[in-house]
Amino acid sequence: MGANKKYFGTDGVRGRSNTPPMTPTIVMQLGMAAGVYFKQQSPRRHNVVIGKDTRLSGYMFETALVAGFTAVGMDVFQFGPMPTPAVAQLTRSLRADVGVMITASHNPFYDNGIKFFGPDGFKLSDDAEAIIESLMQSPDELELAEAANLGRATRIDDAQARYVEIAKATFPRELTLSGFRIVVDCANGASYKVAPTTLWELGAEVIDINTEPDGFNINDECGATDPSELASKVLETRADIGIAFDGDADRLIIVDEKGRIIDGDQLLGCLATNWVKLDRLKANSIVATVMSNLQLENYLNDIGIVLERSPVGDRHVVELMRRVGANLGGEQSGHIVLSDFATTGDALIAALQLLAIIKVEDRPVSEVCRVFEPLPQKTTSITVSDATAILKADAVVSAIANAKVALGAGGRLLVRASGTEPVIRIMAEGDPVLIDKAHQMVVQAIEDVQKQKMIN
Repeated sequence: MGANKKYFGTDGVRGRSNTPPMTPTIVMQLGMAAGVYFKQQSPRRHNVVIGKDTRLSGYMFETALVAGFTAVGMDVFQFGPMPTPAVAQLTRSLRADVGVMITASHNPFYDNGIKFFGPDGFKLSDDAEAIIESLMQSPDELELAEAANLGRATRIDDAQARYVEIAKATFPRELTLSGFRIVVDCANGASYKVAPTTLWELGAEVIDINTEPDGFNINDECGATDPSELASKVLETRADIGIAFDGDADRLIIVDEKGRIIDGDQLLGCLATNWVKLDRLKANSIVATVMSNLQLENYLNDIGIVLERSPVGDRHVVELMRRVGANLGGEQSGHIVLSDFATTGDALIAALQLLAIIKVEDRPVSEVCRVFEPLPQKTTSITVSDATAILKADAVVSAIANAKVALGAGGRLLVRASGTEPVIRIMAEGDPVLIDKAHQMVVQAIEDVQKQKMIN
């Protein structure tokens, strides 16, 4: 039913601000349609909670959503700047019908998006998104509330404090972060208050960077997508660990005491190793995506853990986790899903679980969190006009086939269209010389076809 959706992509609705679908008019209609959909689910008074990251356009879209939801008779609770996983957590905690996060995650400030969470804190199904889209395109079905039944809008001033307490409660009671010097990079995004506060209240010495959002500097050469400044700061301050979040704090990247970056694959390996020892790992498996390094799979197999692979996207990771009964999953990019604590990727809670392991092990981060030697990978993103059409072009299909042959049995090649941006992503893995050759074959074919389309 959700095969050809107009607005929803792999992670909600996303695009450039003030360009369809991210215009105030469309976003207001989205709020009205979502409100009508969730009102149909039960007869009681209906509530929606709304959080946002720190983009300039967040204020505009928050106002548009509030107008849409209240127009169809839903009460709105506004959190202000909050991490995406906090909205998911508080949707359940406040018994709301729906949670909404205004964010474009790791994208630059000029993009924005809308993510929905159901009353159980999980992202909406494809079918639910398809119904909401159908309602948006059927104005007659968007029944406005009578004047006396309009929704009310209220700001929740203690939402951040609530989430801090939720996060702290996941950290073992018998432990403290006393003696840890932590540099935390909040990407000038949604975690700029809650992350430093949580770590400090648990006893750490906290050095925070990129915690002064101005509407434009979110994800700007900082955070989980660019941890180079964090690495330098860790070395400069002789910190024990560096922690980087992305703009909406659902991604986590670690920097060890030597200034080396530790990605999501290593973090999954570290958590799995510890949890299997403590008999905390369910289904004797973890879930990662097709992008995760082959050596992660080999390492897990060696210690008796099955790696289940999903398509790219934390939503797909969660769906597969629920299907196989796993309680640990994530992505190389830093989405870490711990279903014992959260319904979606929660970077702060994942960081706390890793810090607990490091504290108990009483060894440097470089030893605890780096559990395997990855195969070399080369990744590229190419901006294109029509990813689907280009990937179907004969020249590109042929180049991909030839590149896979060039890589040989010990390598992997993944070429896919992004679900959130107009780009094609290429990943080659294996022998360094072979991956360069295979990678260039595909890049060249895509660029040639793109040029031909522009000329025509």
